[in-house]
Amino acid sequence: MKATRRPPIAQRAIRAWSTLGPEYLPFADAASADLPLPRLLRLSLFKLTMGVTLALMVGTLNRVMIFELGVAAWLVSLMVALPLLVAPFRAITGFQSDVHRSAFGWKRVPFMWGGTLIQFFGLAIMPFALLVLSGGGAVPTPPWVGQGAAALSFLMVGAGLQTSQTAGLALATDQATEATRPRVVALMYVMLLLGGVLGGVIYSFLLADFSPQRLVQVVQGTAMVVLVLNAFALWKQEARNPQRAAAMKTEKTPSFRQAWSRFIQNGRARRFLWATALGTLAFNMQDVVLEPYGGEILGMSVSATSGLTALQAGGALFGFILAGRGLGRGMDPLRLAAYGVVLGLPAFAAVIFAAPADAGWLFRIGAFGIGMGGGLFAVGTLLAAMRLEEGRLVGLALGAWGAVQALSSGLSMFFGGALRDVVSSLATQGVLGAALAQPATGYSVVYHLEILLLFITLVAIGPLVGRRSATPPFPRKFGLADMPG
Repeated sequence: MKATRRPPIAQRAIRAWSTLGPEYLPFADAASADLPLPRLLRLSLFKLTMGVTLALMVGTLNRVMIFELGVAAWLVSLMVALPLLVAPFRAITGFQSDVHRSAFGWKRVPFMWGGTLIQFFGLAIMPFALLVLSGGGAVPTPPWVGQGAAALSFLMVGAGLQTSQTAGLALATDQATEATRPRVVALMYVMLLLGGVLGGVIYSFLLADFSPQRLVQVVQGTAMVVLVLNAFALWKQEARNPQRAAAMKTEKTPSFRQAWSRFIQNGRARRFLWATALGTLAFNMQDVVLEPYGGEILGMSVSATSGLTALQAGGALFGFILAGRGLGRGMDPLRLAAYGVVLGLPAFAAVIFAAPADAGWLFRIGAFGIGMGGGLFAVGTLLAAMRLEEGRLVGLALGAWGAVQALSSGLSMFFGGALRDVVSSLATQGVLGAALAQPATGYSVVYHLEILLLFITLVAIGPLVGRRSATPPFPRKFGLADMPG
């Protein structure tokens, strides 16, 4: 009797993989009939390029400009903060993508592609501007030439990012169904985090042997990668709709002022934006003091404090996954955001008590919890923003959310560092008394302020959580008692 041959191991593995249900495949359940998984993953590439760009600007170039190029730290901080100047215009960009009149009937694609081109040109001129700024150019120039060119390049990158991200999130909202939208949001955040991690690793490898020529190659290479990946992400994402284009020629569209006035008069929208601003301030003030706290107060090594960033990112990733699962099961996104705020309270307390207890393990637990709580809060508020304006003006709501989040994030990092410096200086001089005359005082004040902001965020977000906030009249008073149990 002839024995039957078993299929090769590779074929059996493929068959076993194909029989797995969506619950075993990461984000496979985020797909739908109108947005299949390959197309969804392709669309999410615009968040990956955002993470790569932010890793370049906030991380790599920050260090290169100060140490290798010898640019003053205050000027570097100003350049990195310049993109925040265009953040308030995200609401206008989102609104314009809502009402855009295209000959092809497109809404989001022109703004995503336009933002990508602006970002590309900003990255293309950035390395030359930085070399001129540092005095390393071949031709001597007045200082204002380098400063102006660098400011222009950072502004262009910021404007391009803000434009493409607002339109891209609005496009994802248009394409996803109500059931799959929570998991789509979680996938977008995971891709953003992945882009930041990949960017940091790749740039550390490429710029290990620094030279001006290598800097030009790396930054302009990033420009090409952003252009190519975003073009691939946009390919056939938004179908041409001549009927829509013809209908919009005769349709009367409101002005931005009219649309914004109607939007902001909604008590729910106003309270939601305040809660987003307060929560973002609370979670991000520690960004610039977390690693110095570990090094100066807990005596951790450089490699150990560098690992804190990865630990926070791991907490955020875990929060994104939990958010996708919870929201996919019908959880209220603002309730999820409130859970993130609640989780941040013991996390910041752990960081504070790590110093008197001299417990590095407690500090690491706190860092992980901060990342996780911030991740839950970010995903929850983004999905809530998507639901603020069901229908045509979702871009306006997403733009308002993005503008508030970006501005609050930038301001929080500035105030966190400034507050730590001022309080530490006063404490070491003995102005605050003998009991507080220690280096940890400045850090402790920052973390205590963040805990206070988290409590205020709970007060703001409480009346928005649950069924009572789903229909008018929307609650206007603040109070923890309004938060359902």
